Amino acid sequence: MTAALSLGTYRVRAVGQAARTALAAGSPWVDTAPNYAHGRAHEELRPVLGEYPSVRVATKTGFFTEEQGRTALAECALTREETASRHSLEPGFVRWQTERSLATLGRVDLVFVHNPEHHGHGLDRAALHWRVREAFTALEEFAHAGKIGGYGVATWTGLTSEAFTVPELLALARQAAGSAEHHFTGLQMPVNLIMDDLIRQALDGGGPLVQAKDAGLITFGSAPLHGGELLDAMTPELVNFIRPGLSAAAAALLAAGSCPGLDVVLTSASTREHWDDAAKALTAPLTADELRRVTDELASE
Repeated sequence: MTAALSLGTYRVRAVGQAARTALAAGSPWVDTAPNYAHGRAHEELRPVLGEYPSVRVATKTGFFTEEQGRTALAECALTREETASRHSLEPGFVRWQTERSLATLGRVDLVFVHNPEHHGHGLDRAALHWRVREAFTALEEFAHAGKIGGYGVATWTGLTSEAFTVPELLALARQAAGSAEHHFTGLQMPVNLIMDDLIRQALDGGGPLVQAKDAGLITFGSAPLHGGELLDAMTPELVNFIRPGLSAAAAALLAAGSCPGLDVVLTSASTREHWDDAAKALTAPLTADELRRVTDELASE
């Protein structure tokens, strides 16, 4: 089964235009954050989301722009020291930022704690986990009140650096909820042919993706093109090895979207041509054996 192609708005310049294109093409999710598009992503998405009431919306809490930081400071949601860091998991700030996201977007299905490992610089694992649990506690309040559908973690290196594991995040969610009935429902991580450890682990039946899937979480793969860097590595020979006739971008997306245990693969395609190119490739996912041959080929180079 292939992952569902969905819109990720990181590094998208014209967020509203990209969203209208993706949602018209059937994207089931839109993934965004308050700091994307220099802090304008939420505002640009709001009118488009109103046209597509069934699309699911994921945003984040943690990072903020300089302007958002000044507003949070003025409203006593951050201290001056916290404002300088441009990232906070303090419960008061998580509540403040999530309320603003709800007010601007109109609805939110999933709030990711954004790169919590960033907040952990200089902290030991126990201190980092305590901060994550406190952020979860704040988000549990929103979920319990029916304001959001659930929450999760969007990480870049937290799982591969072992700042935390999937079982540890689930345990923190249970502690935050005070029971096994928590609202931790999603996990986002980079899945691509450059950072392919997660793909290899999933092919072997283990690793974070399999653990998350077994726990019933919705799994999101971010950066399938590794910020565009992967396109330079997608030689005609590699593209042909993955599947003849595809574009470099479609071949990279196909590899990521075929990863076992992955529910959603996020792309920042902003034109209908690019979207359809990727969607067509994903209609026929690679088998596990085919994907393993691709990762083995890359490892041998």
